[in-house]
Amino acid sequence: MDVLLSPFEFGFMQRAFALSFLVGIPTALLSCFLVVRGWALLGDAVSHSVLPGVVLAYIFGLPLLLGAFLAAMFCAIASGYISDNSRIKPDTAMGVVFSGMFGLGIVLYTAIETDIHLDHILFGNLLGVEQHELWTSALIGSAVILGLAVFWRDLRFQSFDPAQAQLLGINVNMLQYGLLSALALTIVATLAATGLILAIGLLIAPGAIALLITRTFAQMMLVSVLVCLFSLFAGVYLSFFLDSAPAATAVLVFSAMFILAFITKRISTQASLSAVVKRIT
Repeated sequence: MDVLLSPFEFGFMQRAFALSFLVGIPTALLSCFLVVRGWALLGDAVSHSVLPGVVLAYIFGLPLLLGAFLAAMFCAIASGYISDNSRIKPDTAMGVVFSGMFGLGIVLYTAIETDIHLDHILFGNLLGVEQHELWTSALIGSAVILGLAVFWRDLRFQSFDPAQAQLLGINVNMLQYGLLSALALTIVATLAATGLILAIGLLIAPGAIALLITRTFAQMMLVSVLVCLFSLFAGVYLSFFLDSAPAATAVLVFSAMFILAFITKRISTQASLSAVVKRIT
């Protein structure tokens, strides 16, 4: 028993668990909207586009989180502007913008002398979380959760039927840019936990898993939060014994849960079809 509880005895592990809780709830809630809207690639694009903002903020002596947020917002807005004003489809515009920004970030990083550890920016540093990062994540997470709670009904309506939402007088543009701002803020909050590359796992996997096993959007959001928290806690806990990267281990837990949910759903569907066939025959 002492061995099983040993991860909770260390301060760095306690901070890792705390950060997992702080970023797990907002990312899980946001992932539901991204999944039902088909914005999975946008989450990937915005997370990768943060790198040049971080490097430029370091060069000009600005807060790194500010640079990350501005870069994420620029990527989201630029992708939307290009797709709205050309024949290029949204996914193509996102791919061009985020790959260009990520490439720019790599070039800038290698061109300057800096004490920023690129591995921490790309893959996170969950076991090296400091107290001020916990406070930052708590503030950002609380703001995102509050915003989603206040505009929950309008966001849900717009996600499933944007045309009808606009006809009913809902400010669709405000909601869209508000959701983009929440996405950018959430990615900034997850930098210390998962870094840029693995952030997409937190933003997509919980909602995707919940979508497979729930019937209503409210259930989907609840299950998404539970799945996200369990995967993060399990990833951090297992990484202590496996001597592996906590963020990467958490993403593997996400993948295993998705496969399990998919198989369970397929078996349930096949059983339902078989029952229907038996009744007919």
